[in-house]
Amino acid sequence: MPPMASSAKNPRCIAMAEALVPLLGSCPKDAGGFGDSFQVNLDDEEAVELGGVELIRAAMRKAARQLDWKVDTIGWIGTRFGTMVAVRDTREAPEAHRAAVDAAMYELMSATAARVSGEPREVPTPRGSVALMTQEFRAAVAEANA
Repeated sequence: MPPMASSAKNPRCIAMAEALVPLLGSCPKDAGGFGDSFQVNLDDEEAVELGGVELIRAAMRKAARQLDWKVDTIGWIGTRFGTMVAVRDTREAPEAHRAAVDAAMYELMSATAARVSGEPREVPTPRGSVALMTQEFRAAVAEANA
């Protein structure tokens, strides 16, 4: 079986990556560009219309590398949440930014735990929530394709 062609030079991938750079570049305040991740959950049909999970993953990798991230990506189609695609910066945050990165992670995990546990309190949507990232992704891709 021949190797799969790279999506990195695909015009759709390039356009999607350019649209993603500003979204990925909005890392936690005072974190110096470290400690961010980006995940979208799309309907399976929507992901296919955008070029498929591999093209979306390639665009996320390309955008993240433009920000000098060391990246890990995942992509699954057909999960109970639809298609899930994510990229994460795996660089170790320098000491000067570690507190900001840790605080942002704590805020995100606390909000997620509160939602999952069903605690009867107002839980704000934190910067970095998957729902918000998915909305931003859809808007950026639609604008890039306009």
